Amino acid sequence: MKPALAIAPLALLTCLAGAASPLLAAQLVSESGEIVPPYEEIAPLVVDAPLIVDARTTSAVRITGTEAAGLAPGYARFYVMADVQALVSGASIVPKMVGYLVDMPLDARGRPPRFKRERVLLFARPVSGRADQLQLIGNHAQRQWTPGLDALVRRIARESVQPDAPPAITGIGSAFHVPGTLPGEGETQIFLNTETGDPISLIVLRRPGQDPRWAVSLGEIVDDSAGPPARETLLWYRLSCGLPETLPAQAIVSEEPGNAAIARADYQFVRRSLGRCAN
Repeated sequence: MKPALAIAPLALLTCLAGAASPLLAAQLVSESGEIVPPYEEIAPLVVDAPLIVDARTTSAVRITGTEAAGLAPGYARFYVMADVQALVSGASIVPKMVGYLVDMPLDARGRPPRFKRERVLLFARPVSGRADQLQLIGNHAQRQWTPGLDALVRRIARESVQPDAPPAITGIGSAFHVPGTLPGEGETQIFLNTETGDPISLIVLRRPGQDPRWAVSLGEIVDDSAGPPARETLLWYRLSCGLPETLPAQAIVSEEPGNAAIARADYQFVRRSLGRCAN
């Protein structure tokens, strides 16, 4: 028996109204040949979702009229019922069956997708007073389950709950370059602002006849031996997707134009080394 539309909470409709519909970003191919979204596309879903649910859809009712306001062209809104297979991440108790709203694209002939028995990963939050209802946290928050995606989600989830997990970056606190005693020698230090107030700093070292090298430190002590973060880690994601494109002028401490120019160049060196965030 299909659920009545009346049970879909208004809060869920409000969340989806006016939002852009789900679109897939560039994808990667795993060693097994499976197409997996890039790390930086999945990381914000994992770190922002209070609940990550592995579920299998059982039914879907298409929503029309005023309750489907804000849809992008070629999309339709559905109220979906799903059987919960597992709670991947989250502290809330999730019942065996849940309902939620999602916007999905129609095919070239205008036909809706098939939902029945589709295994999905849901990035959601609980609905207050309705334990059986979920609210997707935004666009892209329903994903088709695959072994590769499941493994990536669980890896990011484990990283995000570690005691030393890096916080979100909110800006640049200060930056300065100190020349060394030899021509071409020097050190640039860049201190970042974070969501939690925990320190993150970058250091770029220049030595005569050598390429610049840089490192990132978590903590009060700037440690040039730490090196850059490994790609596809939470620290790499925080830096790649959280740092501004250029070093803000107000963050540069040095009043000497030459030192300020080197600080800006070293910051760009770090940005290039991290790579452009695809998110």
